[in-house]
Amino acid sequence: MILANITTPLLGLVDTAVLGHMSVPAMLAGASVGALILTQIYWVCGFLRMSSTGLSAQAKGSENAHVESAKVLWQTIIVALVLGILVLVLQTPILQIGLALTNPNEEVATHLQHYFDTRVWGAPAAMLNLALVGWLVGQQRTRSVMLIQIIGNLLNAGLDVLFVFGLGFSVVSVALASVFTEYAMVILSLAVALKHVGGVQISSAWFNRAARKVILKLNGDMLIRNLALQACLAFLTMQGARYGETSAAVNAILMQFFVLIALGLDGIAYGVEALVGEAKGTQDKQEINRRTYQGLLWSSLFAVLYSIVFYIAGEEIIATLTQHISIIDAATPYLPLMVLLPMLGHWCFLYDGVFVGLTRASAMRNTMVISALFVFFPVWYFTQHQGNVSLWYALLAFLLARGVTLGWSFYRMDKLA
Repeated sequence: MILANITTPLLGLVDTAVLGHMSVPAMLAGASVGALILTQIYWVCGFLRMSSTGLSAQAKGSENAHVESAKVLWQTIIVALVLGILVLVLQTPILQIGLALTNPNEEVATHLQHYFDTRVWGAPAAMLNLALVGWLVGQQRTRSVMLIQIIGNLLNAGLDVLFVFGLGFSVVSVALASVFTEYAMVILSLAVALKHVGGVQISSAWFNRAARKVILKLNGDMLIRNLALQACLAFLTMQGARYGETSAAVNAILMQFFVLIALGLDGIAYGVEALVGEAKGTQDKQEINRRTYQGLLWSSLFAVLYSIVFYIAGEEIIATLTQHISIIDAATPYLPLMVLLPMLGHWCFLYDGVFVGLTRASAMRNTMVISALFVFFPVWYFTQHQGNVSLWYALLAFLLARGVTLGWSFYRMDKLA
């Protein structure tokens, strides 16, 4: 899972690098905000992956593992398809809301709309990928996930280069490459999943009122959790856009540092999700604790490694992502914050994995809302006179608060158990 998730940011890195080397900076700003609108929806719907992982892992540890695993697979596939189709139906109001919130200039808005109108057709595939990856992780089919992610990222990078530099397309081609990649990954994931549960007959009882109630409660808590998280990340990007085109482009570059650590550290958290979930399925409390603290050790080691890499190669990473000197000069002063980012943030990623495996969505919801309302927005408010950097102060404080509150919740849960 670590290898699979470290390759995932390449999709965003390649997209950003291709757009960053185009002649017009507005292309990078427009596509970044266009991608943000859809990414916010996908990340909010990340509860599909989380609930699928937790339930799948617990099914794997249950007595009737094969049937229970098939049940979770089909339940999450149905939910994912409904959500993906809903995004397609609502694409026009979604775009209008995004434009209203970001208020870009005319040139940026044009590139934004071109990107969004193409990329949105990948929504059903994006939702299915969330559900299928979660299910495969819960089944500990992480080698399959790794291979699918690598194939998908290589395909996306190849299509980016072919469409943009080979055929002379622009923003639309970057979006089109992502859409093709999303559907290719769905086909591969479905093939692996269906082979794994082959022979299990689908039952109508899997979708009755009682089953729907359990799924809705779990997903509902995680939805609220994700909404609070995405409100903070969306605010960072949209408020940055209000500071001007340079700030929007700088934040697009810096967000790649965040994506790199988020998905890299989540690689460890995903493994913990599967192992803690399986331990809960077998009702083994000691194994839950052992896997939690084992994951925390590895998470800490990787956080240190990320910080070292960012300290040594931070300027080179920025220069690789854009050729515009003004953006490089504006982004470089943020590098000390990027070095701190993994050290302050890795706690929350790890404990998220623990609570996903335990399907304790209410604790995840409560700690996220507390960290957003009482840390992120107050820190930004009291430092906003410093401009765009205040958004990154707020993000660092928010990540640390999430780690502290989740760690405290796990400690109390362990003592009360």
